[in-house]
Amino acid sequence: MVATAAWCSRAFSTSSYELALNVGVCGSFDRTLAPGTVVHVTSDRIVELGAEDGDAFLSIQDLQLLGEDEFPFRGGRLVNAAPPRIAALQTLPPVSGITVNTAHGRESSIAAAIARWKPQVESMEGAAFMYAALIHGVSFAQVRAVSNIVERRNREAWRMADAIRSLGAAAWEILDAA
Repeated sequence: MVATAAWCSRAFSTSSYELALNVGVCGSFDRTLAPGTVVHVTSDRIVELGAEDGDAFLSIQDLQLLGEDEFPFRGGRLVNAAPPRIAALQTLPPVSGITVNTAHGRESSIAAAIARWKPQVESMEGAAFMYAALIHGVSFAQVRAVSNIVERRNREAWRMADAIRSLGAAAWEILDAA
């Protein structure tokens, strides 16, 4: 997450871009999004940015270190309110995501994440990319292919090759239409 934010911010500050695409894989909390499904992450949240208070977690907004609607946040989320008008992008299901440093793999933490944030997908860098694009005013889209359902680590159920194949096809369609 840190590397993505730093490199994207560096790139966005040294050159001008009409469009930035972040393409990658993700895990899905939403079982209707089967592995291989390509999605457009239109809102994302940095869920580990905060502090523990006993068994409770306090977000950066709960700590009042950053306002819920303080730029670039909207309601505590990073939101792509003006995604590029590309037909191939508009055919992808829009989803909400969370970005984590530690991918979920324990039943209790998965249940807690679903209860607190109601995410559909999770990645390890999406919100960092969105943050950099928003502060630099670059038109962007975060496109991900589901590689697995978020559950206790079960590599046999992962469909990485299917996800990458689907993602590659979707990325080419988006680039051809851009």
